[in-house]
Amino acid sequence: MILRLRLLPVFAAILISYACTPEPGPEPVRTGAEVMLSDYADQLEGRSIGLVMNPTARIHGTHVLDTLIARNVNVVALFAPEHGFRGDYGAGERISDGVDEQTGLPVYSLYGENRKPTAAMLENVDLLLFDMQDVGARFYTYLSTMGLVMEAAADHGVELWILDRPNPAGGNYVSGWIREPEHTSFVGAYPIPIAHGMTLGELAQMIHGEGWLQQESENELQFKVIPMENWRRDMLWPETDLPWVPPSPNLPTFEHAYIYLGTCLIEGTTMSEGRGTENPFLLLGAPDLNLTDPELQEIANRFNLSISDTVFTPVEIPGRALRPKHQNTAVQGLKIQVPENGYNLVDPVVFGHELLRVTLGASPASQTNNFLFRLAGTNRITGYLNGELQAPDAWQVEVDAFRAQRQPYLIY
Repeated sequence: MILRLRLLPVFAAILISYACTPEPGPEPVRTGAEVMLSDYADQLEGRSIGLVMNPTARIHGTHVLDTLIARNVNVVALFAPEHGFRGDYGAGERISDGVDEQTGLPVYSLYGENRKPTAAMLENVDLLLFDMQDVGARFYTYLSTMGLVMEAAADHGVELWILDRPNPAGGNYVSGWIREPEHTSFVGAYPIPIAHGMTLGELAQMIHGEGWLQQESENELQFKVIPMENWRRDMLWPETDLPWVPPSPNLPTFEHAYIYLGTCLIEGTTMSEGRGTENPFLLLGAPDLNLTDPELQEIANRFNLSISDTVFTPVEIPGRALRPKHQNTAVQGLKIQVPENGYNLVDPVVFGHELLRVTLGASPASQTNNFLFRLAGTNRITGYLNGELQAPDAWQVEVDAFRAQRQPYLIY
């Protein structure tokens, strides 16, 4: 009996220890770049490598370029999309060829005179690595750059690897008009919805599989996607536990990028979308916006958002906003905030359409322009603004067809 009593505290300690041991958490998301270094590093040996990247190409805080150089990988050329290889250019700023100051490597612009790598740029390259963080919007230009890089790689016989990264808005959120052929542009290269719910790796497979490449040769593209590990389609960015590195200067946080899926439409008007402030796409307005308009007052409740009245003055910010709309003018505006843990309750594309309709009605001097049709991908948005169409009904049949069309190309 004494022995049993002495053992009781031991058994109790074991039980308490077992009960207090936390359940193992989910495995962390590993990006395609991480997977490449762990599983494909030997295939980089002896290759002459070009990098199509920007500041988001990071592994644990270190740029992929610096990681590769530290491992003595033979990087011979860098290719800069919109905003530049190091991210020091504002939206729409032309980028010139140059030299990367930190490494001395040549930097070839893909957002200037050329948007597609040329034969001269690829002369010494036999493998291209493409790694950029997308935001999940058809009009975000990294998707268009990827397609042009795919075409150039095929035409010039260069192998291409797409190092995959998450879609910040998740893989299940699909919304918005399908781009129509007459609205093909650099902000609408492919017939997909505004929010496509795919990763760039999946889109690369779809672009190739659907025959959307406009090649100059009949060469077969040699490419592969290096997939992520532990990413699920139902994950929004905060669930990935990856650090947010701004994919462009005007999307400093995930909140900005998520609402951008809808409020980017304001760029197709004379209203300010908040460029020239610290909160682009979360601030918008016009000098004559009537903040007492009844529809403005109730739109926040309809979309589970916090929207407050404000006044802001856009100013020029080097590297972020050159000549912003209503520069140095007081703008009657709206400030948008997503409640904590409220992202799953918000449909940013439908919200952006409704906000566009309501703010245009509350600002008599504001007008739309042809850029709106490029962003929307269709002229039918006019019918929405006139009240003839409703969202998301206006595009739901097309979105359902797209979901079926994309299915063979999904990786996750």
